Amino acid sequence: MNVLVLTVSTGQGHHSTGQAIVEYINRTGNVAKMVDAYAYISPLISESIKQSYLLSTKYTKKACGKVYRQAEKADLTRHANFIQRANQVLGNFLKPCIEEFKPNVIVCTHVMATQLLESYMHKYPNNNIITMGIITDFTIHPYWEGAKIDYFITASELLGNQLKKKKIPLEKVRAFGIPIKEKFALKKSRQEACQLLGIEDKTTVLVMSGSMGYGNVIKHIKALDKLDLDFQILVACGNNKGLKKRIEKLKHQKTIYAYGFVDTVDLMMDAAECIITKPGGLSVSESLAKGLPLILMNPIPGQEDRNLEFLLNNGLAQYITETYPVDEAVYQLLTNTWRLENQQKGIRAVGKPYATRDLCEFILEVGNGSLENSGANH
Repeated sequence: MNVLVLTVSTGQGHHSTGQAIVEYINRTGNVAKMVDAYAYISPLISESIKQSYLLSTKYTKKACGKVYRQAEKADLTRHANFIQRANQVLGNFLKPCIEEFKPNVIVCTHVMATQLLESYMHKYPNNNIITMGIITDFTIHPYWEGAKIDYFITASELLGNQLKKKKIPLEKVRAFGIPIKEKFALKKSRQEACQLLGIEDKTTVLVMSGSMGYGNVIKHIKALDKLDLDFQILVACGNNKGLKKRIEKLKHQKTIYAYGFVDTVDLMMDAAECIITKPGGLSVSESLAKGLPLILMNPIPGQEDRNLEFLLNNGLAQYITETYPVDEAVYQLLTNTWRLENQQKGIRAVGKPYATRDLCEFILEVGNGSLENSGANH
C-alpha cells in the first residue's frame, strides 16, 4: 500500500505531524512519503507562503486575527476567496506526483494542501484513492467547511458541535487526536529524563517558545527567576538563536538551561512539572500526551486564540496575562496539590498519546479496502 502525505510549510507542526505518520506507516512494511505540496508545485510559491506566514504572524498579528474572524463569518462554501481560487488552479500541478506514486490513501496535514488535492481530484477523479484531512488545532478552521474529502481527523470528540455547525458530516469524522511522534506517547521518570539531559534531578519548569521562538520569553524567565521556590528552568528557543543568546547572557539566581532547535523536547517534558508555551496544536498535543500541565502565553491571533479558548474552557490550562503573570501560575501549580490534580485529570481525559497509531491503523484498514476495490475493478 502507498500512502502520500501532503503538507505545507507554515510552521513546524504540520511537517512533524506528517513525519509521524510516514514513520509509522513505513514501519508496517507499507510505503509512505511526505511531499510539501507548494514546494513540489513551485519552490518560489512555497518560499513566498512560508515567509508571508512568518512575517504576518510576527509583525501583523492583529491583522491575522481580523482576517481569521472574517473567515469565520463568511460563507466560504459560496464565496471562494483568493487562496481558494489560486488552489483550484495550482492543484492540477500535483498530477505527476500522484500518478507516479500511485497512492491508495492521501493524507493532508494542512487545509491548503486539502484544497490543492480537492482541485486535482475534481479534474482527475479516482474513486480508489481515499482522502483524509488532519485538523491540527483544537478548533475547526473556517477553510475546512465544504471540503470534499472522505475523512476528517480531529483533535477531540468535544469538537462535534463545531463540525455540525460547519455542516461536516459526523460519519466522516474520526477524533483520533493530532498525530504526534511516538516518543511523546512514552513516559520516562523525572530522574531518568534529567540524567539523559545531563541536568540536576530536581523540580523543573519548561518554557517553550515554539519552533520560531515567539513571545516575550525573557520577561517570563525574569519573573520565574524571582519566584521564591526552588526549581530549575529549561528553555527551548526553537530557531530563535538571538533569544538563546539573550538568555545565556542573563544574570539569574536559578539554574537556567537554554536550548536551540533540539529533538529532546520529549525528555524535557518528562523532566518538567509544567510547561509554559504558546497554544499551537502540535505542542499542546505533545504536552497533553505527556500529561504535562499547561501554562499558555502569546497565542497567534486566529486558530491559536481558539485553541486557548478550548483548553481554558475544559480546565486543561492556565493563561498568562498582565494581571495573572507567569510566577503566579507556576506558584499555584507547584504549591497546591489539588490545583495540579484537577488539571491533570482533564489532561488524561482529553490527551491522545496514541493518536498516530490509531490514525495509521485506520489508514491501513481503509487503504486495504481501496486495494481490494481496485483489484475488483481490474
